Parts: sequence; structure tokens; C-alpha cells
Amino acid sequence: MRRLLSVFLLLASSAWAQPADVQPLPAVPPPPPGMEAFDAALEPQVTIVKQERETREEFRIKGKLYMVKVTPAVGKPYYLVDRQGDGNFIEADVAPNPVRPPMWIIHSW
Repeated sequence: MRRLLSVFLLLASSAWAQPADVQPLPAVPPPPPGMEAFDAALEPQVTIVKQERETREEFRIKGKLYMVKVTPAVGKPYYLVDRQGDGNFIEADVAPNPVRPPMWIIHSW
């Protein structure tokens, strides 16, 4: 058993050894001019409305309301989501694995 353990340790240590000709990775070049790392227009605006019985958090992008988080005074919070962009809000599923295809806005005018 000891012989097997010593052989295993010898093989493991040789596998972790680095070769002598290892070179460091080159530095990452800076982004091209005109490219911004942060675009404030893509960040959602959050408006918090506190009332006696609930707190609503309204999420907007470019001024358009797309999601509302409702936190009642008693109970679990829930989300209302405008999935189609037509102003009809439905309650978001909280199931463990709901099937949702990705829906990205490719172009709008």
C-alpha cells in the first residue's frame, strides 16, 4: 500500500511540474478609440415607489417600462414582466426551470 502511494505521489508531482520554457502571456491591448466600456443608455433606470401595503420597483430602459418587482408588506415578492413589449404585464414564472427562449431586441425604430 505504501509503495502504491509513493508511486502515485511521484507521478502526481511530475504532472504538476512546469516545463522550463514557459513564457508569460502578452499584455492585453487597449480597446480601439471610440469604444466605451460602459454605456449608461443600456443601464436600467429603477424607480422605487413605497406605499403602505407594498413597495414597487419599476425598471425602465430608454424610458420604457419593462418589469415591475412588487414586494408586499406580507408575503413573497413577485415580478410582473412585459415579455412582448406591448404593455401587457404577466407574472413571471418562479418555477425551478421554466423554458424561456432568449428574446433580444435586434433593431427598433
